[in-house]
Amino acid sequence: MIKAFDKPIYVTRPFLPPLEEFCNGLKEIWDNHWLTNDAPIVQRFCRQLSNYFETDNVCLFNNGTLALQIGLEGMGIAGEVITTPFTFVATTHALFWNKIRPVFVDIEPDYYTLDPEKVEAAITPWTTAILPVHVFGHPCNVHALADIARRYNLRLIYDAAHAFGVRIGNRSIAHFGNMSMFSFHATKLYHSIEGGMLTFQDSGLKSILDYLKNFGFKNEVEVVMPGTNAKMNEMQALMGSMILGYLDELIEKRRKITEIYRERLSSITGIKLVPSLPADVEYNHAYMPIEVNEKEFGISRDKLYEELKKYNIYARRYFYPLICDFSCYRSVSVKDPLTVARKVASRILILPIYCDLSLNDAQQICDIIIMLQAKELGHQSSEFAAKV
Repeated sequence: MIKAFDKPIYVTRPFLPPLEEFCNGLKEIWDNHWLTNDAPIVQRFCRQLSNYFETDNVCLFNNGTLALQIGLEGMGIAGEVITTPFTFVATTHALFWNKIRPVFVDIEPDYYTLDPEKVEAAITPWTTAILPVHVFGHPCNVHALADIARRYNLRLIYDAAHAFGVRIGNRSIAHFGNMSMFSFHATKLYHSIEGGMLTFQDSGLKSILDYLKNFGFKNEVEVVMPGTNAKMNEMQALMGSMILGYLDELIEKRRKITEIYRERLSSITGIKLVPSLPADVEYNHAYMPIEVNEKEFGISRDKLYEELKKYNIYARRYFYPLICDFSCYRSVSVKDPLTVARKVASRILILPIYCDLSLNDAQQICDIIIMLQAKELGHQSSEFAAKV
């Protein structure tokens, strides 16, 4: 008899450095009495990230949503932007706050990223940019999208919220497109409690982004543009700086958990796993998505989601419903039928994965999923026998 977990197993759990290590870092903040406004730890953290991403074109923010909003504003994006409906709402919210019309097109079925063919078909004279998302850390088809952007003279801005640490062909994913936004939210593989970052190709953007995130101040007496307050503070930078040193270890732990899920669930009828990524991709194992085919598995995605709760397992249905189905975006005209996105949204389930999740716990989660299927199929067989 498989029992429920004693404590809740959530879809994610933030990694925290040793408390003593963090407290030692706090001493510097207390000594400086400098909490925000480009303080010393933020400056040091920015240099660390510049080294990590091998670029000087880095700008830090207090969260990823404001980073993306300001990035769009700094690049002067307007009109229509082609994007995905299969993402977190913040992607589209950033367009809304900049008075940009989102044009939703379908995703490809393997990695859930924007389908380049659908992107090209949706381009109009009002299109100014493409905003793809590296969903669950899976890289978009960066080469096809770059080709489209080049041929139609469009800006290519990536929502890389899930993709910290991902590399393609030994290059950081930050080096593709005109700009990339990374989220450092506590739910992410890599976090700074809250926080965000932009990387970009045009070094001239740095001063504009710095103005926009600090009320537009150039100096004490000059405000050169109507900015906002989106600066990272010292507490955030301290956490992010410390966790950066643990990143390889965190990814390796998640890789081992991923291996268990893939080994145990790959042969289960009705469960679809993401195909193995191309050999030149270094993945960060940020998420563990599965698709549940009700007819083949015997249980709907939603029923499995609810049944897992009874065992203290809190999976998540990322991303359901689609962005265009939320009440605040239903007025946006969607010409693409979004066939793949709708199917995936109805089947997707993200299983728990975080560095503190033990390998035994991952095994038990698999045991419970397999048991629930067997139980349902046995129930169906009994009902069939009774009718006969």
